[in-house]
Amino acid sequence: MEPNLLCFILSTLVGFALTSFNQHLHNGTRHYNYCVLGAGPAGLQMGFFLSKAKRDYIILERNSGPGSFFNKYPRHRKLISINKIHTGRWNREFNLRHDWNSLLSDDPDLLFRKVSGEFYPSADAFPLYLSTFVRELGLKVRYGVDVGRVRSVQSAAGRSYILTDQHAADYSCSVLLVATGLWVPQEVEFAGSDLVEGYESISTNPDDYKGQAVLILGKGNSAFETAQSILGRASRVHMLSSSPVRLAWQTHYVGDLRAVNNELLDTYQLKSLDGLVEAHLEDIVIAKQEERGRRRSGGKKGETRAKLYLGLQKYRQTGDERNASDVSREELPGHHIDNFPLRRPYDRVIRCLGFRFNFSIFDSSARPPHSHNAKGRLPGVTAWYEGKNTPGLFLLGTASHSRDYRGSAGGFVHGFRYTARAVHRLLEHRYHGNPWPSTRLMTTQLTSWILKRVGEASGPYQMFEVLGDVILLQGSHCEYIEEFLLQALPRFSSLSGHDVSSHGLVVVVMQYGKKKIDYLGRGRAETDWTKAWKSNFLHPVLYYYDSLPTEQDMKMRPHGWPLPRPKAIHHMVEDFLTEWDGPLSHIQPLRRFLEHCVQTDLRAFSAETCFRSALTHRRSPLSCQQGYLNQRGVLRYSQLARGVYEAGPVPAEQVSAGTSTGASPAFPNYLAPAGASVSSGLKLDL
Repeated sequence: MEPNLLCFILSTLVGFALTSFNQHLHNGTRHYNYCVLGAGPAGLQMGFFLSKAKRDYIILERNSGPGSFFNKYPRHRKLISINKIHTGRWNREFNLRHDWNSLLSDDPDLLFRKVSGEFYPSADAFPLYLSTFVRELGLKVRYGVDVGRVRSVQSAAGRSYILTDQHAADYSCSVLLVATGLWVPQEVEFAGSDLVEGYESISTNPDDYKGQAVLILGKGNSAFETAQSILGRASRVHMLSSSPVRLAWQTHYVGDLRAVNNELLDTYQLKSLDGLVEAHLEDIVIAKQEERGRRRSGGKKGETRAKLYLGLQKYRQTGDERNASDVSREELPGHHIDNFPLRRPYDRVIRCLGFRFNFSIFDSSARPPHSHNAKGRLPGVTAWYEGKNTPGLFLLGTASHSRDYRGSAGGFVHGFRYTARAVHRLLEHRYHGNPWPSTRLMTTQLTSWILKRVGEASGPYQMFEVLGDVILLQGSHCEYIEEFLLQALPRFSSLSGHDVSSHGLVVVVMQYGKKKIDYLGRGRAETDWTKAWKSNFLHPVLYYYDSLPTEQDMKMRPHGWPLPRPKAIHHMVEDFLTEWDGPLSHIQPLRRFLEHCVQTDLRAFSAETCFRSALTHRRSPLSCQQGYLNQRGVLRYSQLARGVYEAGPVPAEQVSAGTSTGASPAFPNYLAPAGASVSSGLKLDL
């Protein structure tokens, strides 16, 4: 063999070996800038934003398709997230206020209505919708990857996370976005708790409960969903938990009991054998006893059946704390009162206590702490959804709900689709230097733009008191930043990339009144704009600060307030139609408040008035400067009215000469010192 040919063969073999070795290393540990753990709605929502920004990412899913949780839950297959298709409006943003299942995308047709037209859809439709979302947008999802361990490593390049799957393959990423949801059943240990059936495994066939007495532990939607499915078959259904029922229409928290599931409340209050009882589950005891019962339909005469008796631990005749099914009926004494509500035996006891986050896959170096609320079922996160003590690890979706637990909609699709967008905007600034998106407006446009947002924006509407619009006042113009994380306001500049000028800022928040009232009683709504601060239902509130609040200010904010005490505050009176477009009740008080904040006249003037002002005053009103005197003309009245809904940002070249993104010279004070306080919706002395 010729030497040259031999050298060629050897070099080829060596090259092949090196290539195979490098390929093996590449396959052994795959590196991405972003790893999204979970292909549920939150993971796919983040995947859309990463894909749109052309980032290096991968979505890892342990099952064979997206949204696998919904293949099993809710067990009785009806979602409680509304799907209101017919709103009478063509405004896509407004319609998202009433579409609780669609994810955000740039495709106006990629909505949940494509797979279901039901107001309360079947759960089977949701995985179908998510599959369509993945396919239409071409998201990078890898199925069948069951991550069993997550750990962090520190190197010269910085902190990174390594995810190990069931095949011992590693995935490395600089930023880890955890969107695994809550799927581990929540359990409570007590004597006899092993006699209890779980929501995750019970029969969903109502006939299996025919003639049976059933005790359900829990009073949430899963508990009432289960009770409602068997009401027509069971002999009686009792429900037990430590807390009374919380109704969503009273608390305004969509995770509380929804009307679609509450039929048992009727049978309880109308005394038809069903009922609700309060007791701490840790304090109860369940004992089993075999009894010979009467012949039942479909059963054998005199057959032996197990009965479950419930008592309280403190009255148990032995001090044994064991948690076992061999607790005997004899250990439960005659009850401390002879009309103990749960003294009759049950055929079945069912646990419906919800779900908790799976902390077990996280190594100690990457494990976020348990939250202080929600009984520790959720991970603790910062105000910008980064795990506490785990930099670079962010929580998305239901897993991030500890920030607004029992407050807003962050644990549900129609809420966390917006918090996922907020997290992505934060990531874009932190890792890629892109500031939070903003719209530059002339100050004279501010009133119309705010009215447009409060009348149609879905993000602050769904995530009330959590997301809000921040307006940076800069003299003759302003920067409008949409849907910032309110609890992170003290770190606004570092998280958003925008600076606050000496003119201050205004924050627009949607919030409910704090007074407890009868929400179906007379006088429940406030219609007088001079008493707007008494509004009980969802309404816009504007906070004006002359400087950015501090972390200490946030800690010292009044109880129940989403933000610290401002320099001035303005409530827009609640509106039955949630449009806030009344000229006298909404628009004029809002304009007067903004005039106080920017210290100039924001009224729109006719061409004649602008002309006279130019001849008789050193400085004309701002609307004349930016309109008529700038050769832009003056809008007719009909155009002004339509501008509430169609206001647009000002092009950079139309901003008056000499201004910049910083603060412009102070305006002359057109208002008398007390002029801005003509609206009773404005409170200056707090």
